[in-house]
Amino acid sequence: MHALRHFYASVLLDAGESVKALSEYLGHADPGFTLRTYTHLMPTSEDRTRRAVDKVLGSTPDGLATA
Repeated sequence: MHALRHFYASVLLDAGESVKALSEYLGHADPGFTLRTYTHLMPTSEDRTRRAVDKVLGSTPDGLATA
């Protein structure tokens, strides 16, 4: 069950869901607990920037993301 919750949290954080919303979905009373538990899963600023640019410009013809 722990692995499933961890996977669920990682998917939502990667998709840009807020820690507050994720905290509610997981049944945590304190978003700080969620943040401390799942911080290592949050995309870095570099990852978010790359995805934003890729979304606007698309990826390269060979399917690799631009970076």
